[in-house]
Amino acid sequence: MTTYTLETPETDLVYDVRGPLPPAGGRPPLVMIGQPMTADGFATLASHLPDRTVVTYDPRGLGRSNRKDGRTDHDPDVQAADVHALIQALGAGPVEMFASSGGAVTALALVAAYPDDVTVLVAHEPPLIPVLPDAAAAERARAGFRDAYEAKGSGAGMAAFIAMTSWPGEFTEDYFAQPAADPAAFGMPTEDDGTRDDPLLSDRSWAVSSYRPDVDALAAAPTRVVIAVGEETGNTFTGRTAEATAELLGQEVTVFPSHHGGFAGDEFGYPGQPEAFARRLGDVLG
Repeated sequence: MTTYTLETPETDLVYDVRGPLPPAGGRPPLVMIGQPMTADGFATLASHLPDRTVVTYDPRGLGRSNRKDGRTDHDPDVQAADVHALIQALGAGPVEMFASSGGAVTALALVAAYPDDVTVLVAHEPPLIPVLPDAAAAERARAGFRDAYEAKGSGAGMAAFIAMTSWPGEFTEDYFAQPAADPAAFGMPTEDDGTRDDPLLSDRSWAVSSYRPDVDALAAAPTRVVIAVGEETGNTFTGRTAEATAELLGQEVTVFPSHHGGFAGDEFGYPGQPEAFARRLGDVLG
């Protein structure tokens, strides 16, 4: 693996390349992006794709990528421009892309704005609130975990986030009538850690979950867009957003092994099925 830094006026993007450039065998580079997850989250998945040149990166303001624009928010259109610059810097032509969670939102913005950058996109469980029939209630649920974080810190915020993302079906009054989620029930500390800038738990990434896909631009792009969902995700939040996004694009979701982070190893304490996931990804990419 070789690490590079792409310097722009607004950010210094750090990215990693596993394998040769240009890639061996004539296949394009496989770029993997997440949000707020950084490049290290794809390490296990990349290890199961030894025949591919895999490129991962840290989005601006996250991990190793310093930002110089004076902002603290995370915007899909801004990040799409960053990924476009990264693809141009690779100098290997259009890429294939696997994008997870908020990274899948960035990828949809990328294809809409720069349709010649990506030949095939696998967008795995994009958390897009506007595509849901209960979008207003989902926004209220999102504000709930932000408020818990602002009031009591990361343990309370993460417990509330888990409660939201694991709730089956629409966010009804039964959801909002629940008692506050207890961090101790999830093995997390109950004391306030003092942080208020977490990109997941604060409102700094609300532009990601509030993004509305440009359906016309996506339909006009030459990119083959695949909306993917984990077989274990069910009808929880990102399962429902994946289903609704696929329907919006006139397709059915493509099922992958495991859960929302099903491509990950045991680095983060909630391993998926990365080997099976890699096989499925290879099949879908074709």
